[in-house]
Amino acid sequence: MVNLVQPVKPTIAFSHLGCEKNRVDTEHMLGLLVQAGYQVDSNEELADYVIVNTCSFIEEARRESVRALVELAEMGKRIVIAGCMAQHFQQELLDEIPEAVALVGTGDYHKIVEVITRAETGERVNAVTNTPTYIADETVPRYRTTNEAVAYVRVAEGCDYRCAFCIIPHLRGDQRSRSIESIVTECDRLASEGVKEIILISQITTNYGLDIYGQPRLAELLTALGQVDVPWIRMHYAYPTGLTPKVINAMKSTPNVLPYLDLPLQHSHPDVLRAMNRPWQGRINDKIMEQIKAALPNAVARTTFIVGFPGETEAHFEHLLEFVQRHEFDHVGVFTFSAEEGTPAFDLPDQLPEEVKQERRDRIMAAQQEISYRKNQQEVGKVVDVLIEQENPATGELIGRSARFAPDVDGVVYLRDPQNKATLGKLFPVKITAADHYDLFGELV
Repeated sequence: MVNLVQPVKPTIAFSHLGCEKNRVDTEHMLGLLVQAGYQVDSNEELADYVIVNTCSFIEEARRESVRALVELAEMGKRIVIAGCMAQHFQQELLDEIPEAVALVGTGDYHKIVEVITRAETGERVNAVTNTPTYIADETVPRYRTTNEAVAYVRVAEGCDYRCAFCIIPHLRGDQRSRSIESIVTECDRLASEGVKEIILISQITTNYGLDIYGQPRLAELLTALGQVDVPWIRMHYAYPTGLTPKVINAMKSTPNVLPYLDLPLQHSHPDVLRAMNRPWQGRINDKIMEQIKAALPNAVARTTFIVGFPGETEAHFEHLLEFVQRHEFDHVGVFTFSAEEGTPAFDLPDQLPEEVKQERRDRIMAAQQEISYRKNQQEVGKVVDVLIEQENPATGELIGRSARFAPDVDGVVYLRDPQNKATLGKLFPVKITAADHYDLFGELV
């Protein structure tokens, strides 16, 4: 008699760490495993395998990844280490964490079903390609982990720049873009699933298409996405020198592209920018910022800075502080310099003490807090569209975001809905009634 009972496949849980590019990798691994018939569970205790998609960008991120791995090892779980730490520390992880049954590199997440199949036979799998070249397209299954109304779409992977502090090109390879047609197809599908906000991500979004078209094609991509039936398209990682008149015109003429600029400036002083080996070699100055503000006067501007880079003097820092105060960004993130082995900045002289770095970070954040408060106060009295994302079941208070807030990195809008008109995952007009340093408060109209 033939036994027709199919063997039960193992249950797999995921632990996602790091950036939204990592999140997209995680979502593709989930999609591929679900398609192959694996059970996926959010509860790590019930899982046979736990896939940890790790971050290795800075030391603090690595510590978080290591803590997660150690906790799972102590639980006796079979661990698959994926992502940037697997790419960065292959042999060390295999030596130090015997519970790790497999490594999956940043360009190898599409092999996850094969990896689990091999691990089930008892093999210890090292699926790490030393030079990543893969990027998933719209044909690769995806199981989204964001709320139903938001999706990240990766338009390119990797980076051709070699900033002195950054290990990303080593971990994720050179830039490789998807075609405009591939991206539009994926966005159309997401819109049909009820997504209201699509966030375009890559390492340098303003360089999108350079590798496959011979020149950046971000303007053409934004124009094409104007035909997608989704109300908000937000762009992250827009380098200022790539915001050409063509790109700015595409932003202005495409109604669903939000006037939101995520500008990873890192510093303002030309000496520090040159030492960082930033791609424009110190050309971030008042003039270029004024040009952007003149072209997009209603744009919301977010940026990030690094303080405490080797050789940063008090005068360099004061230049940055005055730059922040003068240009009044809506949102600012500040990181202290982290010396990453394998980057040129690791061995630079004049490394600064941690207490100096922290003190400089605190001074920038204190100055920015006042600016953010003023910017938020200017929203009071306005009626703005808010994407409703959460409800507090105890109080009935709703939480959402207006177009000025990107998920996870900016503030939120807390709102009352006395007539119970709101639905999660939809946009509704809200009158802003109050504001603090980070968030807005309002009521549905």
